[in-house]
Amino acid sequence: MSTQPNPQPQDLVNLEIDGKPVSVPKGSMIIEASDQVGVPVPRFCYHKKLPIAANCRMCLVEVEKSPKPMPACATPVMEGMKVFTRSEKALRSQRNVMEFLLINHPLDCPICDQGGECELQDVAMGYGRSVSRFVERKRVVADEDLGPLIATDMTRCIHCTRCVRFMREIAGTTELGGMGRGEHLEIGTYVGKSIESEIGGNIIDVCPVGALTNKVFRFKARPWELIARPSLGYHDALHSNLFLHVRRGQVLRTVPRENEAVNENWLSDRDRYSHAGLYSADRATQPLLRDGDSWREAGWQEALERVADILRDAPLGRTGFLVGGSTSCEEGALLRRLADHLGSPYIDHRLGQVDFADDGTHAARAGFEMPLEQIESAKTVLLVGCNPRHEAPLLGHRIRKAWKAGAQVHAVNPVAFDLYFDLASQHIAAPSKLVQQLAAVAAAALDGAAAPQALAGLIASAKPGEGERNLVKALRDGGPAVVIVGDHANRSAVASQLRALARLVASSTGAAFNLLPVASNGVGLAQAGAVPSKGDAHVAAMLAQPLPAYVLYNAEMLDFAEPARAREALGAARVIAFSAYADEAMKQVADVILPIGLLPEIDATLVNVDGLVQTTTAGGALQGSAQPGWRALRALAELLQAKGFGFTDLGGLRASLTLQAAQADDRFAVAAPSEAAAVERVNALPVYRSDAVVRRSAPLQATPIATSAALRISAGTAMRLGLSDGGRARVRGAGGDAVLPVSVDSRIADGAVCIDAGFEATSQLPASGALSIEGAAP
Repeated sequence: MSTQPNPQPQDLVNLEIDGKPVSVPKGSMIIEASDQVGVPVPRFCYHKKLPIAANCRMCLVEVEKSPKPMPACATPVMEGMKVFTRSEKALRSQRNVMEFLLINHPLDCPICDQGGECELQDVAMGYGRSVSRFVERKRVVADEDLGPLIATDMTRCIHCTRCVRFMREIAGTTELGGMGRGEHLEIGTYVGKSIESEIGGNIIDVCPVGALTNKVFRFKARPWELIARPSLGYHDALHSNLFLHVRRGQVLRTVPRENEAVNENWLSDRDRYSHAGLYSADRATQPLLRDGDSWREAGWQEALERVADILRDAPLGRTGFLVGGSTSCEEGALLRRLADHLGSPYIDHRLGQVDFADDGTHAARAGFEMPLEQIESAKTVLLVGCNPRHEAPLLGHRIRKAWKAGAQVHAVNPVAFDLYFDLASQHIAAPSKLVQQLAAVAAAALDGAAAPQALAGLIASAKPGEGERNLVKALRDGGPAVVIVGDHANRSAVASQLRALARLVASSTGAAFNLLPVASNGVGLAQAGAVPSKGDAHVAAMLAQPLPAYVLYNAEMLDFAEPARAREALGAARVIAFSAYADEAMKQVADVILPIGLLPEIDATLVNVDGLVQTTTAGGALQGSAQPGWRALRALAELLQAKGFGFTDLGGLRASLTLQAAQADDRFAVAAPSEAAAVERVNALPVYRSDAVVRRSAPLQATPIATSAALRISAGTAMRLGLSDGGRARVRGAGGDAVLPVSVDSRIADGAVCIDAGFEATSQLPASGALSIEGAAP
């Protein structure tokens, strides 16, 4: 063994900070080195996730042999460098900068929403003067209207440009920028428009002063009045980590909780502002029983006895369990046990899906093959029926980071989505033609090899061209690659074909296969057993051949792919609704409504797309006499004398909880190709119509990207159908019709119409199949 010390790795640099030796990667800045050894350096413009700007100069430090102080955020480390953060020169420079920053800043801390958690306040306490030497009038800046989510007071702005850099580099838009020079510099939107980004609310967190604050939270409480409860986002399958800020049992604000593997330190606006929907006027707070055509409040014991009678009266094995997508794993497992007690195979959480030909539950249980954190290192990304900006906003952020690092992004979509990265190739077509395009890519990937029997017919008729071969080459030889299948594919009538072909492309090229589930806790619910125990017991079968009784759990009509069919099936049956809301649509189909808590109000376990099991504790208080769902199910099981409910608390339940991850599955199964309709529906789910809570969040519904029910169509298709932009169209399909405003949109594939789901106005239309469209009178 050599007695020589191990040589220093070539990519590390040694330096001293206030006499403390430190080794940091080459290319690091002084401020990063100081953070590593725990030496505090004041800063405003520096943020570890944003590009360096060196605007504020608050981080000036003394560097040996340098004639003037240097900004720690913009000065690279050098071998043997000696840095002094508390020397007379450094402190004098920092105090002078602090004095200049406060020249124009208003003294309105008592009425500022940032008070108590303001970086400027904190730094001013250590580096500010007790009395200002400037007596000139402070400048005043007109406020910007950035929309219903973000409040502005731009007179407080210190021009750190964190918000500008976030919008440009992270959100991918140039909605904010600096106007003017010197004392006249202002941060604004140039044309007075609101922020139109699904992650724009993060500029509230990065702002170090009170210039940008949470408009929904404005003037409601002080930070020291709030209790921070760790929780999870439940509106997409990433399950972003967050804190619920609670006062007297009410959730007043949501802020991100750092987790580099999931959401870094960002949060989507959907997760940030959905809490407003918790306190909708139609929240269910008492058990409700139907007596004839009227409803009355009842106690839990009476309501549960009514429920038990309904379940006992239903024929053995003929009760359907329809489970909402954000239901916890504990509740999903108990519903599975209850279904088993009743001898029912009919349980499913995939309410938004219509094609179950590949039903085996492997796809539902499987998480991402390439974890979220690794997607930003991918070199090739193929999106299949996926709009990541709206389906999972922070997944879109990861893809953008990969693109910025040089990755190629390709898309096979029914709509030319407004993405914030350039596409190396894009194929836009109606859903049935997407199958043909993806089959051509699969044929190029197989390169003459035998195709799986289930896909042989599709691939035999495919004719790959140069574009498909180039895509396959990029997936196979370009470095780490991933195929991402999204909600637009999963909700389509050809979902099984798209999923199978995408999986074949991935396996044939060595790329990872990432399937976004149709439900936010889809992976967890599938692993907990909230899936059919036989192939023909899925949600589509339950609605096509109605059952005599249903348990509707944490879901409502607009959560179904075809709400009209769900209303028809449930309207003719006995329905027990475990629901957080008791709106008119629920009262039309239910016989009993039992109020349960939503995820911010209960202890719960969720599993995200990486297979990461995360638990959360109750934040807000339960409304009225609502109960956690697991407690209500346990009480019901006791009346039914069901097995598997012997626990007495949540700890006992979790001890009995078994999550079964997917095993490798090489089988392919697809629905038989059907004749394409003359006009195909793209059954999209808008970002702010994803679930009951989001649909009731007034701030989110007031944003510019909250769409309304409409028929979006390409100019060519509109001309063939005799429709015009701004007119109205009557759309007829099996089950009902709707009159919708027409919007001519060049992004829609020819031969397709985009009709968003999640609206009462479109709920009568089928998710797929032939549509009859004609002009309608205004």
